[in-house]
Amino acid sequence: MSVLPLREQYVLISATGRDPLELTNVICRACQDNRCAVVSSRLTRHGQYSVLIVQAGGTWDALARLESSLPALAKRHHLQLTHTRSEDEETRPQALPYIVYVSALYKPDILAELSQFFTDHQIGIENIVYDTYQAPQTDTTMLNATITVTLPASTQINWLRDQFLDFADALNLDALIEPWRPQSP
Repeated sequence: MSVLPLREQYVLISATGRDPLELTNVICRACQDNRCAVVSSRLTRHGQYSVLIVQAGGTWDALARLESSLPALAKRHHLQLTHTRSEDEETRPQALPYIVYVSALYKPDILAELSQFFTDHQIGIENIVYDTYQAPQTDTTMLNATITVTLPASTQINWLRDQFLDFADALNLDALIEPWRPQSP
């Protein structure tokens, strides 16, 4: 009798709360107490609230225990929690990682316009960091976006760069697209 290899299983937890330290501690402790491993996480602050996204991996029964403990944790610590099961990512086609930097006068539709450009050119989005701020000299509302994208391996880089820069110029964005490079320690 042959045994099929087990596929790693995951639960993706999204938690919102006021105290980022408590939020992180509660969710990570729950993972540990239920014999699940934190595979990846992201914590960001948004006004008075923080949002923590955690991908926890483990056996099906450990994940089931973790999932069943979440409603009580949410109630006890005044958190808003959602969770969903996930599996290993299927093999993806070869792609080139690139990073896009955008700085501009704030307009509410810019992120939607950028997303549409990437959709039209079949470019995958891996990560978005998008912030607004008041320029210190003029008190004008500005935006900064850093977007990690994946280009299909067959992409003509020069052609795409020209298309992107024309797109950015039309929207009056200060923008740059360049190959992703690992951060040096």
